[in-house]
Order: sequence, then C-alpha cells, then structure tokens
Amino acid sequence: MIQKSIPSLFTIGNLMLGMFGIMMAFDGKLSMAAIMVIIAMLLDGLDGRVARALKCESEFGKELDSLSDVVSFGVAPALIMYITSLQDLNSALGWTVTAIFPVFGALRLARFNVRPGIPGYFVGLPIPAAGGVLATLALFHKDVSAPFMIVATLLLSYLMVSTVKYPNFKKVGLPKKAVVGSPVVIVIAVAVAVIFPEQISKVIFVLLALYALYGFKQNIDRLTARRRHRRRRRAEDKVYQSKNG
Repeated sequence: MIQKSIPSLFTIGNLMLGMFGIMMAFDGKLSMAAIMVIIAMLLDGLDGRVARALKCESEFGKELDSLSDVVSFGVAPALIMYITSLQDLNSALGWTVTAIFPVFGALRLARFNVRPGIPGYFVGLPIPAAGGVLATLALFHKDVSAPFMIVATLLLSYLMVSTVKYPNFKKVGLPKKAVVGSPVVIVIAVAVAVIFPEQISKVIFVLLALYALYGFKQNIDRLTARRRHRRRRRAEDKVYQSKNG
C-alpha cells in the first residue's frame, strides 16, 4: 500500500510547489517563484518513472498528475508573467493573455489523456516545458518589453495545443534501485536552486526555450517540405498536360 502511494507523493509535491510559486510571486519573490516551478518540473518528471519502476501505475495517478500540472505549469507561470510584465497593461488585455495560457494548458492535458500519442513524441509542447519557459522568461522583464512577453505567452499557448511533435523523454526508464536515491537528488537540486535562484532559472530558460523552438522549427521545416512537394507536383502536372494536351 505504501509503495503504491510513493508516485502520488511526488505528484502532490509538484502541486504544493506550484502553490508555493504562486504565493511567492504575490510576495514579490519572483526568482524563487520560478525556482518552485522548475523543481516542480523535476518532481513531475520523476512521478511517472517511479510509478513504472515500482509497477504501480494507475488511472488515479494519471488524473492527479494532470490536475497538479494545471496549477504548477499553467496557473503559476501565468501569474508570474502577469505580475512581472502584464499587470500594468490594459486590464482586459492583461487578464485575457494571462488566462489563455492555463486554459490552453488544460486543453493540452485533456487531449493528452484521451488521445493515443505518437511513440517517442509528444503532440504539442508539453505543459511543464511551456510553463518552465514562461516562468523563467518572466525574470527578464526588466530587459524585455511587454509586447514581446505577450507574443511569447500566446506562442507558447499555441504550441501546447498545436500538432507540433516534440521528443518524449518521459519514457526513459528509472531502475527500481534508483527510486531510493530520488529524494537525495531532489534535496541536492533544491539546495542548488535556492542558493543560486537567478542563475539556475536563466540556465533552465535557455534549455527549455531551445526545446520549444526545436519543435517549432521542425514544424516549419515540415510545412516547407510539403509546399515544395505540392509545387513540384503542380509543375509536373503542367508539364504532363502540355505534352499530352
């Protein structure tokens, strides 16, 4: 019974960190708020692996994971972005852009839960990655204009519900023996993140932004290839018609 509860403890930790991030954002501790989202990402990456390692996956765990993700990677990053960059804008605009992100994140999670995926890939940008980018991007609010933040928020929202394919690293297994060492890894990660919050947040931002842009570039390349193929087919059809006309 205790063993079956271990993955859910990671998921509950993810949810609690999301709530801590929201409260820290309201207190003006923006770097630490972003760190809470990043550590929540670590727990989110471990809960499924731990469940598979212990062979105790369940529908309850999957639903709890999705509900936690909406808070930690949808609501928390959106509020961090709102407090740093959007609250001084027109209320209707700021509120709408802020609300769109968690709404699209919830849609992304709902689709993930009910539709079969593509082996080795996520369809659409995963909400933890999108939330991580948004939360860490908000730390650059002194150097980046509000219009850019709006565009970035809407782009991340779109990528979550898009059909862009992203590499899926969640299926990478975790040996059962490694489960025992997971709390140690988490404690070390938390300690480093708390000591160097701004530096760690910005490094994570670069990594996550590259991941988000990778899928976006892949999609553009795929669309470009399709257009070239259509143009080639049309040119071939015209040549065929001219020869047989």
